Amino acid sequence: MTKFTYGVALSALLTPAIAPAQAGPPQTPGETLIVTGTRAADPLQLDQQGGSVTVIDSQALVQRQAREIADILRDVPGLSVSGIAGQTQVRIRGTEANHTLVLIDGIEVSDPFFGEFDFGSLAIDQAARIEVLRGQQSALYGSDAIGGVIHYITLPGSEAPGLRLRAEGGSFGTFNAAARYGGVAGNLDYAISATHLGTDGTVGTRGGTRSLDKTSNTLSFNTLWTPAPNARVRIVGRYSATDSEFNNQDFTPGSPTFGFAIDSPGTYTEAEGLYALVSGEIDLLDDRWTHSLTAQIADIDRDGFSNNVRNSGNEGQRLKGSYTSSLRLGTDAVRHTLTFAGDWERERFRNTTPGGFAFNGRRQIRNLGLVAEYGLILDNRLSFDAALRWDDNSRFDDTTTYRVQASYSFDFGLRARAAAGSGVKNPGFFELFGFVDGRFIGNAALKPERSEGWEIGLEQTLAEGAITIGTTYFESTLEDEIFTDFPPPTFVATPANRTTESRQHGVETFLRAQLGPQWRIDASYTRLTSRENGTREVRRPRDTANVAIAWQAPEERGGLTLVVRHSGSQTDSAFLDPSFVPTTVRLDSFTLVSLAGSLRLTEGVELTARVENLLDQSYEQVFSFTNPGIGAFAGVRAHF
Repeated sequence: MTKFTYGVALSALLTPAIAPAQAGPPQTPGETLIVTGTRAADPLQLDQQGGSVTVIDSQALVQRQAREIADILRDVPGLSVSGIAGQTQVRIRGTEANHTLVLIDGIEVSDPFFGEFDFGSLAIDQAARIEVLRGQQSALYGSDAIGGVIHYITLPGSEAPGLRLRAEGGSFGTFNAAARYGGVAGNLDYAISATHLGTDGTVGTRGGTRSLDKTSNTLSFNTLWTPAPNARVRIVGRYSATDSEFNNQDFTPGSPTFGFAIDSPGTYTEAEGLYALVSGEIDLLDDRWTHSLTAQIADIDRDGFSNNVRNSGNEGQRLKGSYTSSLRLGTDAVRHTLTFAGDWERERFRNTTPGGFAFNGRRQIRNLGLVAEYGLILDNRLSFDAALRWDDNSRFDDTTTYRVQASYSFDFGLRARAAAGSGVKNPGFFELFGFVDGRFIGNAALKPERSEGWEIGLEQTLAEGAITIGTTYFESTLEDEIFTDFPPPTFVATPANRTTESRQHGVETFLRAQLGPQWRIDASYTRLTSRENGTREVRRPRDTANVAIAWQAPEERGGLTLVVRHSGSQTDSAFLDPSFVPTTVRLDSFTLVSLAGSLRLTEGVELTARVENLLDQSYEQVFSFTNPGIGAFAGVRAHF
């Protein structure tokens, strides 16, 4: 087998794009606040959002015993998940994985070097919630938000107080543990948590024998100090370290397994991320005018090893400062919100691959973004929001993006909503300057990708709000899409901008029901068509569906949760010829079933058990990379 660095393995994956934690009833839509859907100081209610938003609350995380965020994101309409060991991707409405902005407690966490976030590196805290906005959000957040925004939010100490412990073990040499302590001391709200995920892994290739182990550790804290009734200071810190074995693809000329993933002993990656945020807020004019100043940093290092020798590496750092001024006018019946925001951002990158064949100096890109947003709420029935953003980039042309959305609620429980917007995605360092000896060459002449789309939706509540059903139709068009080209005569991979358009459209439906205190049902179905110049795009299943049925025993003595997740057939790119011209292959559909249960032993102490892939499905999310079969896990969790 020829020398194959971690960068090449990752580029194979990137080829197409080169409520409190304790159980209880979920919040009703009108009570659920969304912090991600606006730049204004006050969050919007879920039933006032014109765009598509899904909230996975802490109750769902606990009932489904989710351990990694990638698993539970399969339950969100319009999202598809795929990955190999070392990199897990999420695509929203058929866009590319690097078209999703990912936030953790308000911090942008995508890798500045590769331009996207590895969802396999995010272990779920014991008290958290997830907000997913679908559709173009660049008018609020700038580059990366073409497909939407995924925001992982840890709960403050006031919402999840006390000490929480969790430990479990099971199949594949798995041991998971978590600890969290939160509370309020005077005017200080605090929460600190730690998670550990470890597994000896399973075989990751067709016909292989090598099990791929993985260890992920996270330490985080989230504090809010209120020195005065109208002033707040927030400090967030997070450290994560993930070691993950992975397999290469065989690109040895003449090999019978050319283009297939094969066992690659001694091949693994080590990644570390350090994230921090400091913000201050003050309210003036009888709390009608809020000023906010925020500074954040994301510092990510990644090293790849082959035959236990370091053969690749990179560093990425993002510094960002934001100022937001939000003025609220009007009465309870007619409320206006005027918001101005400014974002300054600097990203630095460095290829640390040894050997001398790659440039190891630092490069950087700076960006200044200015946002103007207007919001209107009339009689708590009609809501309207419009945002306009202008970005001045040190490398790319200035861009202007927009977003408008509206929602209206009728007396009989029907809500009509619509949204439209535009998005932009700047090329990342790897696309611009990445270099893998003889395999990949960056393209410094790349242009940003641009997207525009719209959606319209209806939602109906029934049984006095206990049941909500909804459907959404959406369309998007992407121009200047970045893809991987293999130009002759060398056929060495390099990214380029397409001259044709990529189009996505589809339908998303959902059902949410709380049937008394014992039963909760969440279900969704998505039908997606995603084509580039008339050709179906890879790693985008046409049909995805899921249902989660949770039963809670009386007096919270325990419960059972059944989750079924279906992913329809999809295509992928395979490199089965030495010319490296990709061949389109078909990946079969698969259905993953999990069953989770809990039993209360004493006040605050529960036994937990979970079976994953109950049907023992054999499936691939990426061509020739296999996934775990049936697995059983048991543990204990406690709350004091």
